[in-house]
Amino acid sequence: MEKHPLRWWALAVAVLAVLVDMIDNQIVAVALPTIQRELGTGDSALQWISAGYALGFALTLITGGRLGDRHGTKKLFLAGMVVFTGASLAAGLAGHVGVLIAARVVQGVGSGLMVPQVLSFIHSEFDEKERPKAMTFYAGAFPIGGLAGPLLGGVLTQANLFDTGWRAIFLVNLPIGVLALIGALITMPSRPGFFRHRMDFGGLLLLTAGLFAIFYPLVQGRELGWPTWSIVLMVAAVPVFAVFAVHQRLLAKRGGEPLVPPALLKYRSLSGGQAVMLCINTAVGVFFILTLHLQLGLGFSPLAAALTFAPSTIGIVVGNVLGMQLAPKLGRAFTAASIVVLLASLVAIAVVVQVLGHDLNVWALLAPVIGFGLGMGAVLNSLFGVSMSEIQMQQAGAASGLVNTTVQLGTATGIALFGTVFFSRLGNGFESATVSAIAVSVGVLVLALLFTTALPGKKNAAAPAGAAAGEHAGASAR
Repeated sequence: MEKHPLRWWALAVAVLAVLVDMIDNQIVAVALPTIQRELGTGDSALQWISAGYALGFALTLITGGRLGDRHGTKKLFLAGMVVFTGASLAAGLAGHVGVLIAARVVQGVGSGLMVPQVLSFIHSEFDEKERPKAMTFYAGAFPIGGLAGPLLGGVLTQANLFDTGWRAIFLVNLPIGVLALIGALITMPSRPGFFRHRMDFGGLLLLTAGLFAIFYPLVQGRELGWPTWSIVLMVAAVPVFAVFAVHQRLLAKRGGEPLVPPALLKYRSLSGGQAVMLCINTAVGVFFILTLHLQLGLGFSPLAAALTFAPSTIGIVVGNVLGMQLAPKLGRAFTAASIVVLLASLVAIAVVVQVLGHDLNVWALLAPVIGFGLGMGAVLNSLFGVSMSEIQMQQAGAASGLVNTTVQLGTATGIALFGTVFFSRLGNGFESATVSAIAVSVGVLVLALLFTTALPGKKNAAAPAGAAAGEHAGASAR
């Protein structure tokens, strides 16, 4: 295939879109107390505003990738960018929390349509010589976005530009979105789809129903006094997921394309890796609580709260480097050691929160925050490598879609779970509520540590070249 002359400019546009996605995934946390105060929302709304984006993203990722293969990368990239930008406008103008939550979910859907196209574009437009350089630009968007998101959220919320307040964190996406749309129209090659995937809309509907049956009562149940229907709904999720699993197997036997191909789960590296990854990304949701603790409990400004956790990026970068060097040599031992670092850092944060109380400051949290970033960078690097280690090249697209979906579902689960624990214990004071949430997070990490025994040893610790390059960069920053 002839090289497109504007492919590097098109890559810049695509990376800009990924950067915006990463920023938007992180930007809202520090603005939540301000949103709650100005819109008069309940506590559960804060969970929905954060988790809604991840849920919309998770439910669309796999289908978005397949639609891109079917209809063309450029068309789906543009469609995703239009959806994301329109939803950003709706979020910025929202006068009711319900509108804001819906807009956040639609933002996630837009990202789920858009982001899978970037890796597809890189693999189709760059040869083996150029691809590593292109992947470096792509991967760089994740740590930059992870750092810039909270900081930009703090600056925009506090600056109150043109009297927009927290709305600026969403409205800032408009000029960037328009720029990305124009850039993509001009620079991206218009190529037809190359594979007519059969869409598994039945599986998508069952998965959505199962997740709704878990998340809705988990988030809303506490505020409503845990009515009987909330318990029944969560129990009902079990048969719904069972039907989903049966549907996936039957569809695969008939020669269809299920959302989660059962053949992938036979690989111990992938199934074990996803169990650990789900726990890790769930545990990280406790930082949603720590942000609330700093602002609502201690009176930190949005910018001060963002700056408190910014040093974690240092640890993430170092952890990534260590992971690339040591994970292939040490295998699951390195993964387990990284989780121990996460555990030690969380316990240290809990001790500092409990002991210092209202005297808690940025410097007291500096070392454990960097330590947590170190553990995150190391463990996710190793997990992406091991998860893809047995996957054949023709299965890489489906496997990477599953891995990225696990990351987003873990993020949403953590926010829902720890938010419920935190707000349930808030009557006993902020320190008690925050330490309780951290204790649950520690329990989830212990479960992750147990799951590492299911991972393969050293010989399968590294992924095939390029199989997970984009994915591990993304998750390491989250």
